[in-house]
Amino acid sequence: MKRLLPFALALLPVTAEAADYAVIHAGRLLAVPGGAVTQNQTVIIKDGVVERVAGGFLTADAIGANSDDTVAVHDLKNMFVLPGLIDGHVHILSENNPRARLQRVEMSDADNAIAGAGFAKKTLMAGFTTVRDVGAGSGDAIFALRDGIARGDVAGPRIYASGATISVTGGHGDGTQGYADEIADVLHSKGVCDGVSECRKAVREEVRRGADHIKLTATAGVLSNTAAGLEQQFFDDELKAIMESAHAMGRKVTAHAHGVNGINAALRAGVDSIEHGTYLDAESIRLFKRNNAYLVPTILAGVTVAEWAADPTSFLLPPQRAKAAEVGPKMLDMARRAHDGGVKIAFGTDTGVSKHGENAREFALLVQAGMTPMEAIHAATVAGADNLGKSDMLGSIAPGKYGDLVAVEGDPLEDITELEDIDFVMKQGVAYKTN
Repeated sequence: MKRLLPFALALLPVTAEAADYAVIHAGRLLAVPGGAVTQNQTVIIKDGVVERVAGGFLTADAIGANSDDTVAVHDLKNMFVLPGLIDGHVHILSENNPRARLQRVEMSDADNAIAGAGFAKKTLMAGFTTVRDVGAGSGDAIFALRDGIARGDVAGPRIYASGATISVTGGHGDGTQGYADEIADVLHSKGVCDGVSECRKAVREEVRRGADHIKLTATAGVLSNTAAGLEQQFFDDELKAIMESAHAMGRKVTAHAHGVNGINAALRAGVDSIEHGTYLDAESIRLFKRNNAYLVPTILAGVTVAEWAADPTSFLLPPQRAKAAEVGPKMLDMARRAHDGGVKIAFGTDTGVSKHGENAREFALLVQAGMTPMEAIHAATVAGADNLGKSDMLGSIAPGKYGDLVAVEGDPLEDITELEDIDFVMKQGVAYKTN
């Protein structure tokens, strides 16, 4: 064997050359959330992909490497190891703050990409090796950040990005409310569309620009600066056009939706997942199950906006404050009703509303909503991968999948908040955090 790389090599910059083999000695291993925890296992990762999982602690000499292969051994014998976590709803380029409205006209796409690189690193250090970004302004910055991380130029989670959100004029994804017309014209999103023909074109344009999936705003939203309620904004024929156009081009579709009419209309139109789902009802649950669709409840976002609404000194504008006070407190019960009804749930936080790097707070909220710790972890791994359509590459520690894993000293099945302090992070066989 060429050389044995020390554990400390994992602390080198992202541009450091990865070892040919990463060998992880796992004291406790939850390779497939929902399955059994095994003891004293060795995970062998070659060229960033899991090659095999073996019983016992294999030495570097016993893994079958060639004489010129480099091998990095990671001693996690006293730790609990599980797959890298997946957050299915983030806005990685921004974080809400009192200057957010000004920053929209102060910051360029290049500025946003640089800011996003900082948020991406925080997210990775928190144990989230994959995220789905669901709406990022013009889209140029998120595609650049996604591709830079994939090349290894920037440390961050693997990003699946939607680019610009598909929205009606003046709707939740438009984002120009309250600006002077001459400013609004500049900020106007490429994803804004009205009528079937425009909606088809908007979807196709985002796919052309590089979108991995399509995000639409089926209803009004909390943080848009307009008193437009929280109900359906697209007409049914427009929703159908969006779904058909995206699916025809091989893209899944997710819909921001709070009001029940918008939730149910999007589900009837064939949406693959619903973000938020605040006012879902029994008919919604039936449609979720009929369509095999996912709910991404984003309870942390509800908690966050409720806290802002209760604080008279927060930066919320009057329309935002009123909606935040109404929606925020309802999201925990919504998730409980969905779980009780058998709806498939994928982990997602809406981080960017809350602070980047605190994504794991959602786990405890899911448990409060009635999920077991194992179910909550499953939502952020196996279900998260399925929601992305990437089960062949993500979600478990198994041969042929990316070598993504995290570890903690305690047992998250006993105390889910252990996941709020990740001790070890590996993405595609490269360790980015070792304590």
